[in-house]
Amino acid sequence: MNIGFIFQFHHLLPEFTALENVMMPGLIGGRGKEEMRNLALALLDQVNLSHRTDHRSGELSGGEQQRVALARALVMEPALLLADEPTGNLDSASGERVFSLLRELSRSRSLAVVMVTHNMELAASLDRILTLSDGLLTAC
Repeated sequence: MNIGFIFQFHHLLPEFTALENVMMPGLIGGRGKEEMRNLALALLDQVNLSHRTDHRSGELSGGEQQRVALARALVMEPALLLADEPTGNLDSASGERVFSLLRELSRSRSLAVVMVTHNMELAASLDRILTLSDGLLTAC
């Protein structure tokens, strides 16, 4: 089973474009350049960044960087996405946009998402909420 990861900080490679950053996991995994290019372009379109494919990470806003990171996390078509505070470094509007995309992509891809967040407003809109306090995991 493939697992995708998205972190609080995007961790994009600054010397590469958005398109190249999304392609990277597949290229490292030995998949063909043209196949990965097509998958990456489709994902960048899904996260509303088809107009920014040739921009390096330093030329993107924080929300755009996080959406590139989301596309990169999905390019290998994982069954599970682990998201560690994916909206934590974003302003509220950008955070909501990233969260909405996570929710939409989760449903359209039948993707299980495990998200860690301190944002209780965001958590309240999730399908299932578990809290961890003093080492105890409880359902809400």
